[in-house]
Amino acid sequence: QVQLVESGGGLVQAGASLRLSCVASGGTFSMYGMGWFRQAPGKEREFVAAIGSGGSTNYADSVKGRFSISRDNAKNTVNLQMNSLKPEDTAVYYCARAIWSMTSHITAEYAWWGQGTQVTVSS
Repeated sequence: QVQLVESGGGLVQAGASLRLSCVASGGTFSMYGMGWFRQAPGKEREFVAAIGSGGSTNYADSVKGRFSISRDNAKNTVNLQMNSLKPEDTAVYYCARAIWSMTSHITAEYAWWGQGTQVTVSS
């Protein structure tokens, strides 16, 4: 059974940085793509960033140049470094494991999800 646990969320002012982490247990972490998604109140869950098993990355246009995803296969961890945060980045952020090794922006291609961590950016 795969379990994903996110951490690192919080309340920050616009322009600040946060680093989210997700620790995975169960399964072979290094073989699968990992992604970060977010969901703001009243909105659908949306793609933020993904990293493949080989380290390739993909970002939503809204976060390109500000967010960076990385993985540490030795620690079964995927991180999301978020810089220059904006109020519109406010959401619950979810870590997810893909059904295969590639990056994907498609929610349905992720089978395992964490509980989420709240990120709030004040103006």
